Amino acid sequence: MPIGSVETIEKRSTARKIAPRYRVLLHNDDFNSMEHVVQTLMKTVSSLTQPQAVNIMMEAHSSGVALVITCAQEHAEFYCETLKLHGLTSTIEPDE
Repeated sequence: MPIGSVETIEKRSTARKIAPRYRVLLHNDDFNSMEHVVQTLMKTVSSLTQPQAVNIMMEAHSSGVALVITCAQEHAEFYCETLKLHGLTSTIEPDE
């Protein structure tokens, strides 16, 4: 670099892109007992308390569908598949 020249340093944006979030939904069914649904919810999503799991189960029972959790896509897919493996009906959708 010649003497007297000024080196320009470009600043790069360090802003992180927020990962899109997804909703895990529990759908009502006519085959699983309420107790099984509550226990499965608590085992699958360890942050849920029993009262929260009961509320989710009752919401799905009364209105047909309930929000279980909103999280990153990878986690949402894991929760959804785990609920399905335990016989529950679950889907995910983007959180808009």
